[in-house]
Amino acid sequence: MRIIGGKWRGRKLPVAKVPGLRPTPNRIRETLFNWLQADVVGAICCDLYCGSGALGIEAASRGADSVVLIDNHKEVASIMTTNLQKLNHNDLQFVAEDVMRFLQQNSKKYDLIFLDPPFKRDLVNATINSIDLSGCLNDNAKIYIETEAEMKNIDIPDNWHLLKQKTHGQVCYRLFQFSQQSQKEKV
Repeated sequence: MRIIGGKWRGRKLPVAKVPGLRPTPNRIRETLFNWLQADVVGAICCDLYCGSGALGIEAASRGADSVVLIDNHKEVASIMTTNLQKLNHNDLQFVAEDVMRFLQQNSKKYDLIFLDPPFKRDLVNATINSIDLSGCLNDNAKIYIETEAEMKNIDIPDNWHLLKQKTHGQVCYRLFQFSQQSQKEKV
């Protein structure tokens, strides 16, 4: 995986050889971080199902204040621990834990959440629900969701507003903004 922007631009990091692990492609990451230009610097971020860590590490490279990367796969944990030691960034943390358990126990609030679970495992809607119930979003937080392109229906809470959406090959990616007030209350 190659970091495409920020202070670690061009740096290459190894990725765990895990079936189904697919780092977010450079082209999609470039688009995403163009969308997030004004939101990354100083942000408190969480990368759920981090896998390669491409999204969370990219955010840290581009000036996020802190990033926590969550994944419970043993090989991912080993590679992520090594990669974070190489980067030597105090506010970049890996947590080897089940995402749902992490969200249930989490007391921190985030400005930016990356949700890119393994495809075809039916994790998106359950994780969205857990994020919503956890109260882990600051007002106006951004939520990035990456799914397989054929996944058309995702259950989005009323107080998440779709900002951007694109499809590239087999991937559909969306950016939402959270508001403490639901869309129905605003009308």
